[in-house]
Amino acid sequence: MVKVISLSNEAYGKLKAIKRDRSFSEIVIEIIDTRNEKKDIMKFAGVWKDRIDEWKEIEKRIYEDRKKFKLREVKI
Repeated sequence: MVKVISLSNEAYGKLKAIKRDRSFSEIVIEIIDTRNEKKDIMKFAGVWKDRIDEWKEIEKRIYEDRKKFKLREVKI
C-alpha cells in the first residue's frame, strides 16, 4: 500500500542527496532500521582473532599514545 507524506524542502533535499539509485522508501527504512539496532558490543568479540599481528601493532600504538597523554590539573 502506498501512502503520501509531506516533507519540508530541507528534508526532501537531504533524502535526495543520499538516495542515489535507491527509492525513498528504501532510504527511510534503512535509516529507521539503523536507528533501531541494538548497540551490542559483543558483536565485536573475537574479530581480531585471525589478525593477531595487525592487532598487536594497533595495541602497541594505543599504549604509546597513552604514555604521551597528560592529565590536566583542575582546581576546585
